[in-house]
Amino acid sequence: MDPKQTRALVKGLILLLTLIGVGVLLRSLSLGRMVNADWIDQDIRGQGLAGLALFVSMGALFTGLGLPRQVIGFLAGYAYGFVTGTLMALTATAIGCAGAFFYARFLGQRFVTARLKGRIHRVNEFLKKKPFTMTLIIRFMPVGSNILTNLAAGVSSIRALPFLAGSTLGFLPQTLIFALLGSGFQVDPGRRISLSALLFLISAYFGFSLYRRHRSAGAVNGDD
Repeated sequence: MDPKQTRALVKGLILLLTLIGVGVLLRSLSLGRMVNADWIDQDIRGQGLAGLALFVSMGALFTGLGLPRQVIGFLAGYAYGFVTGTLMALTATAIGCAGAFFYARFLGQRFVTARLKGRIHRVNEFLKKKPFTMTLIIRFMPVGSNILTNLAAGVSSIRALPFLAGSTLGFLPQTLIFALLGSGFQVDPGRRISLSALLFLISAYFGFSLYRRHRSAGAVNGDD
């Protein structure tokens, strides 16, 4: 085995062992139960910049490890209100996405690509021509796994900037929805939930519309 292969193998093993370790750590710490309204009341509200920094850091860790970004959106709305909460949750989620993406890229790209060549090839084929638009499609559609998308993109050959920009914009609709739900926005709960449901349907509609447009353009150009 040449030195390049050895380095790739070591990086890949570090990636896999770290992911296993993270899973064990999450179970032991119950992070999903720690990040809740009580945590917001005790450690975030009224803490100024320190509270903001802690919220964004924990939110990035939470979403970067694959836990639901919707929870962070809801808690951000609860802590900071609709507008600031949306911004804080979006910032945390974008940082978490970037962390998972670059972690996979720098530690696992060669190792994972060699073993998942078919799957990574499909990700490449979907994203490579218009990575920003294709990432938007993935993020808008209410399906799929956030962490798997981040890791798959990390070990693919697509450029980081369009993927991360498309992801951040694509995260916005659901972030708005859950920040609105958590914010206690000055409308009655029924209207707030109805507005959130409407935003969710609009987001899904845009995702499916973009996908159909992409499929139609591919058929016309002979890409299918």
